[in-house]
Amino acid sequence: MNSMRPTEIWVSIVGAFVATLLASFFSLTLLEVEETPLILASTGASAMLLFALPHAQVSQPWNLVGGHLVSAIVGVTCAKIIPFELLAASATIPIAMLAMYGLRCMHPPGGATAITAVVGGASVQEMGYAFVVMPVFFNAIIILSIAMAAGTLREKNPFEVH
Repeated sequence: MNSMRPTEIWVSIVGAFVATLLASFFSLTLLEVEETPLILASTGASAMLLFALPHAQVSQPWNLVGGHLVSAIVGVTCAKIIPFELLAASATIPIAMLAMYGLRCMHPPGGATAITAVVGGASVQEMGYAFVVMPVFFNAIIILSIAMAAGTLREKNPFEVH
């Protein structure tokens, strides 16, 4: 059952829209990567968690940023060292999961980030480890910044009539 009040829900919905819009704009304009929809799939999943379940452990800042970064590193590494795409993509999930457990930064959308590094196409693979920083890190920071702003609004409830 959702414990958020209606105004908190609306702040979360608007926040998710703004965060996804900014991350999409950033990726589409600065990266000019043909496979941008794949990159944004994990960003969208993160937005769902951060804005719909802001207090869940998987929605905390370290989980978001650390989970995406470690998963991106795992994905790029698997893409580089495992010659078969199917095997590389399949290996990313358990390895990323193990790394996230070890670093205490479990963030399920990181799995999509890891797989994207393998199956995202030539443009993504040509990025190599730069993929970790741009778009993964920057998208995580964009989502986190908007989520923190929305959290401040939810706590203060500026739209609630007293």
